[in-house]
This record gives sequence, C-alpha cells and structure tokens, in this order.
Amino acid sequence: MGAPLYISAGDLTTDAILEAMHEGRRIVVTVETMGNEHDVTLRYDDGIYYCDTPTRLHRHDRPDEMRTCIRKMGYAAEEA
Repeated sequence: MGAPLYISAGDLTTDAILEAMHEGRRIVVTVETMGNEHDVTLRYDDGIYYCDTPTRLHRHDRPDEMRTCIRKMGYAAEEA
C-alpha cells in the first residue's frame, strides 16, 4: 500500500481520486461541515471501495457507486 494522500475537498478531480485509490493509496480528505473540519478516508481494498467518516464506515461495490459518492459528498473538484 502506498503512502496516504492528504488533500482538501475540491483539490482533485473524481478521476484523480479513483486513480490514486486503484494504485493502493488511501485518500485522506479534509472536509468542512457546519464550521468544523474533519477527515474522511477513502480506500479500495479487495475489490471494495470504502468511505470512512467520523460517524460511519460505508462501502461501495462498484466504481460508479464510489464515483457518485465522491461527487455527492463534495470530496472532488467540480468537473465541467
């Protein structure tokens, strides 16, 4: 597993985040919610995509599900 990649929400595109995950890196995204910052860890292990938030660990089985999650939660840069 590669070294974790630390980013702020909006630093990378969805494709760049998924590419880093497929390379075996954990992506630690700093997000701001209601004036507070916290980290969310995104990872890909054994064919499953994981989102580890301060309150919940959830998973996605398919790349399109993970792509939707990344976009919906605002972790990636806006794409044209």
